[in-house]
Amino acid sequence: MELTAKHQEYWRKNLLITAVLLAVWFVVTFLEAWFARELNAITFLGFPLGFYMSAQGSLAIYVIIIGVYAWYMTGLDKEFGVDEGDLE
Repeated sequence: MELTAKHQEYWRKNLLITAVLLAVWFVVTFLEAWFARELNAITFLGFPLGFYMSAQGSLAIYVIIIGVYAWYMTGLDKEFGVDEGDLE
């Protein structure tokens, strides 16, 4: 089955937002752990920043990533006419 130009554009935008959010996830998860020693020299709310980012900051950013993806995909679905409408 061949995809129409509209389908290809939808998937291109979907893959782009997924790649961007995965890059953010990578930075938050792996680079934060890689530089934890250097981050611990900085304190945030009385805790070493590396510890705080591992314990609290990363989790908050993961929830934000999920929210951004849901918000973006809702708009993309409406733009391409594949939204589910009001689910009331």
